[in-house]
Amino acid sequence: MAGYLFKFSRLEKTLLREILRFAQANKVRLYLVGGILRDSLLGRKKDNLDFDFCLKRNAVSFGRKLAHHLNAGFVVLDKEHGSCRLVKKTKKAIYTFDFTDFRGRTLEEDLLRRDFTINAIALALDEAFSNEAPDFLIDPFHGRRDLEKKVVAVVHKDAFSEDPLRILRAFSLAVMLGFVVDRKTMELAKKERKKLGGVSCERVREELFRIMHSDSSYACLKQLSDLGILEIIFPEIKKMRGIGQGPYHHLDVWGHTLETVRQLDILLKDMQSNVQIDQYLKECVSAERRRIALLKLAAFLHDFGKPATFRHIKGRTTFHGHERTGLKIAQEIARRLKLSNAETAALGKMVLYHLRPGYLADSEYPTERAKFRYFRDTEDEALGTLLLSLADQRATKGPLTTRKARLQHERVVGRLIQEYLGKKGKKEPRRLITGDDLIRVFGLEPSPLIGKILKKMKELQAIGKVKTKEEALRCAQKML
Repeated sequence: MAGYLFKFSRLEKTLLREILRFAQANKVRLYLVGGILRDSLLGRKKDNLDFDFCLKRNAVSFGRKLAHHLNAGFVVLDKEHGSCRLVKKTKKAIYTFDFTDFRGRTLEEDLLRRDFTINAIALALDEAFSNEAPDFLIDPFHGRRDLEKKVVAVVHKDAFSEDPLRILRAFSLAVMLGFVVDRKTMELAKKERKKLGGVSCERVREELFRIMHSDSSYACLKQLSDLGILEIIFPEIKKMRGIGQGPYHHLDVWGHTLETVRQLDILLKDMQSNVQIDQYLKECVSAERRRIALLKLAAFLHDFGKPATFRHIKGRTTFHGHERTGLKIAQEIARRLKLSNAETAALGKMVLYHLRPGYLADSEYPTERAKFRYFRDTEDEALGTLLLSLADQRATKGPLTTRKARLQHERVVGRLIQEYLGKKGKKEPRRLITGDDLIRVFGLEPSPLIGKILKKMKELQAIGKVKTKEEALRCAQKML
């Protein structure tokens, strides 16, 4: 591990050396701490690096002066506890530098107050440029040992009491790194889990999305569910347990929900080689939250409407309208998590329309009109909804679920995916008639009726029923 710091780019080293020179000129000793050391020791590399520093005192004052020196953005994160952030934008990347006062009288006391042993490692910045830098690591709680063991362990027994979000972070960090949460930390998380209910939803959201961005979302969610932690974040889960779903299903509502996420994890791994699908899933919908995480969240929420619509009539179990009830619940959860409008809309569409691909698959070859309406209604979420439908269907293995129906579903949805990918990026055909045409030819006044006619003409044009302006005007006349 000697010389691990030199995996940084020339620009990153230049920035760190400039920060070191400024600190030395101001008689301040800086220590690198936390994630940057952890990731360097693991050989992990991110596009936009976050550097955490601690110093004995006056971090905000030092950070403000350094921001001016570096021509960087500056914000105070916590004035009371001495914490600030600098953001330096370059042509190739955005770098974040956080500075905090010691959380105690000494560096070791500061490290004691940190969350996990693998984050409680420090290195004086003036020693960071030596080829023997790892030999100078300050590691009083054996973080390097836990990195080698690939475990996430709390530094001390009060870690979750000091900040209950760490309960969720332990698992999001483990799934991000491919580690496991150690037994004592897991027991402590279960014991302290109710305290997570007092954490702000925005902070919970960030950890939740780290889980959803991972390749192993199911395994993490299943563990959180078994420990009773997930119900603290989503109390709706309690009503989903134990509700049977009839002979087409082999699991209760909650078991099916988790199995759908598991099947989606598998499906997305299988599709990583498809460049178009991979690009679609990596699209940022808001901030740094990607479409893949929203799709995982939609799979997680897709049947949340079932408990409220559960009926058992004449020996049959039904959940009529659960997708619309689920839409309202998904929208409420999106508000709770303070998702953006774009995220809320995308999530809502996937939950609302998750049954539509199954209805289309009732026929080996759905009509052009049915396909047009599906793509029209789901818009940018058409592909995500199709992938969710595949995972949902694969998670359904009751005695009445036949192999023939399952294979037909796979074929139809597969063709719809190809059709969507084939159309993506292509311009829509020019409209045959406009609102001005309807006003001029038929003497209409501006009204919702014009929009209704144009919507119908777009559908007829897409399925080949009208091909010229004259035909479109004759159809419009019939509608009127």
